Amino acid sequence: MSMSMNVHRWARLVRVITILAVVSVSLYAPVAPIAIAASSNSVPTKLPLRHIADVPLSGRATRFDYESADPARHLLFIAHLGDGEVVVFDTDANRVVATIPDVAQVHGVLVVPELGRVFASATGTNEIVAIDEKTLKVVARMPGGSYPDGMAYAPEVHKLYVSDETGKTETVIDTTTTRRVATIALGGEVGNTQYDSVSHHVFVNVQTRQQLIEIDPTKDAIVARIDLPGAKGNHGLLIVPNLRLGFIACEGNDRMLVLDLQTKRVSQSFDVGADPDVLAFDSSSHTVYVAGEQGMTSIFEADAKGVRHLADGQVGPNAHVVYVDAKTHYSYFPLKSVEGRPMLRILAPQ
Repeated sequence: MSMSMNVHRWARLVRVITILAVVSVSLYAPVAPIAIAASSNSVPTKLPLRHIADVPLSGRATRFDYESADPARHLLFIAHLGDGEVVVFDTDANRVVATIPDVAQVHGVLVVPELGRVFASATGTNEIVAIDEKTLKVVARMPGGSYPDGMAYAPEVHKLYVSDETGKTETVIDTTTTRRVATIALGGEVGNTQYDSVSHHVFVNVQTRQQLIEIDPTKDAIVARIDLPGAKGNHGLLIVPNLRLGFIACEGNDRMLVLDLQTKRVSQSFDVGADPDVLAFDSSSHTVYVAGEQGMTSIFEADAKGVRHLADGQVGPNAHVVYVDAKTHYSYFPLKSVEGRPMLRILAPQ
């Protein structure tokens, strides 16, 4: 055997050993969460959005519900209903930074940055769970009715308002004492709850009465029952204070109603994707997102001239929850299962 042949064989052997070592490390070393870039054919072509990434979420492939963010901290809190925990996602680092357990069947989640608190409705134990935003630890548990769901915070009175869906009431919690201070009978099955920073009132869907209830937080009293002609199963709710508009998603007939908050009348009505649930608003672009249970999202433009339908399109399986960052314009859709695992789908305007 010649010297040159020995050198070449030895070089090949070294390369093989190096490759095997790399493969061995990759198989057994812990893998950090990474963003998976989207392929061009996975973009929802009928929407004016491009697919930024799919990022793996923690836990099992079970249902997600509401999400809420603290933009200053770049933290997105996602209710992982099926796993009974709140997932904390860093929108700057694009990864899960924590999971908060023991929030049974968590439906609603609401960040109140001025309090440094995150509130979550644990429907499995009929509690409202308070979480410290810095330590990400549970600091209090409060009674939330018989089926706590959506929540809104009224800052002037330091009160949290909680939809008790099957209890047909609104539960009121004093956030300074973490005690329930009132229960307001609404007379029907309750949908989502929102706060209006202009009127300083709280609005609540009563989906079996086709009404929107207006509550004065200083008295914890109903001041108006607003009829919603054309509504059926009015569950989702979004209040846009500066436009004096309310957006109401009706899961019973796949409609979105636009409510003029000055006249307290429905001013427009639109068809949307099947089983509409969560609504979100990009305050910079004045864009409304309506996410549906069947994966369809409807997008609208809203300004002083009115509301205009822009597009409908598939986002992903069970994409019924959406949050939009008004600074980056990125939209975040937690998906129950993409190829068997939970995923956060991130989109941006084209």
